[in-house]
Amino acid sequence: MTNNNPSRGIYLLPNLLTTAGLFSGFYAVVASMNGHFEKAAVAIFIAMIFDGLDGRVARMTNTQSEFGAEYDSMADMVSFGIAPGLVAYNWALSGMGKLGWLAAFIFVAAAALRLARFNTQVGVADKRFFQGLASPAAAGVIAALVWTGTEYQIDGHDFGFIVAVITITSGLLMVSNFRYNSFKDVDWKGKVNFVAVLLIVLVFVVVAASPAELLLAIFTLYACSGPFTTIRAVKRLKIEHVVGDNTDADFSVAKDQDETKNGSSVDLDENSQVSKESINKEKD
Repeated sequence: MTNNNPSRGIYLLPNLLTTAGLFSGFYAVVASMNGHFEKAAVAIFIAMIFDGLDGRVARMTNTQSEFGAEYDSMADMVSFGIAPGLVAYNWALSGMGKLGWLAAFIFVAAAALRLARFNTQVGVADKRFFQGLASPAAAGVIAALVWTGTEYQIDGHDFGFIVAVITITSGLLMVSNFRYNSFKDVDWKGKVNFVAVLLIVLVFVVVAASPAELLLAIFTLYACSGPFTTIRAVKRLKIEHVVGDNTDADFSVAKDQDETKNGSSVDLDENSQVSKESINKEKD
């Protein structure tokens, strides 16, 4: 008798990498609870490495699965949502009372919303850009801030209000409509000249010399690039470009780009449903 049911089970290698990222995120929480904030920050960055590897390994080995995608989202929620929020809370926000834990919660909730929105946009959104700050990048801002602070022996509680503002801002950027370059259109397989290789070596040297400060600078500049890129791309900034539902934001950016080129202006009701065909016509 022929068995028509597909074989059950999960692919080992990509899900093993996802589990390693999940472990790193959980370890960051435990380390921060024990006052080891530098280890906690480093663990979040290690989780980013595993998060970048699992998907690429799955594609290279043709082991993609729905289970893997869902498991990866759950791991990201721990590593880039809960872990950074609790690390920031334990390092600087715990002495601020209600404001402290609310700031941490805003970050965690924003990460959950960001991941949910990203999952619903797979295969639809422009791959060249992220809508809103990606959760690993937002976690990188918090982790690099904590790491830099511990490097200089700064007591985070002395700057609790500033850390709260940065934590809340990072969370709000995740659920914003600001466009961030995804760097997915970069040809990583292409050839480069010798000077480029030399520059890469110099970058590794700088990172090894001052990893905390450099990572803080990189992730902060990237977080600030979204508003700059969006404002520069549109003729007239509207509320849909900052916050709103994803269809409004995507169409509005494309529409305003066409308005800049053609000198025309068309108003669109926020609640109107726009088909893919009409969007393509506007882009053309």
